[in-house]
Amino acid sequence: MKDQFQDKAEQLRQQAKERIGQERDERRERPSDPMREPRERGRRDQESDRERQEAEDRFAEDYDA
Repeated sequence: MKDQFQDKAEQLRQQAKERIGQERDERRERPSDPMREPRERGRRDQESDRERQEAEDRFAEDYDA
């Protein structure tokens, strides 16, 4: 059972990394707006941090159960 939770946590981490990579690719394709970019980067960083934290929390909850 422990292995299942570790596998799920790893899967969620990989998905988050893939999303980050996709966002970086999209950002490179878009024309840059210097006034918007720092704000968007900060929001994306917060979203990826939040997703990572949620994955870790789910793993901890499942592992504790």
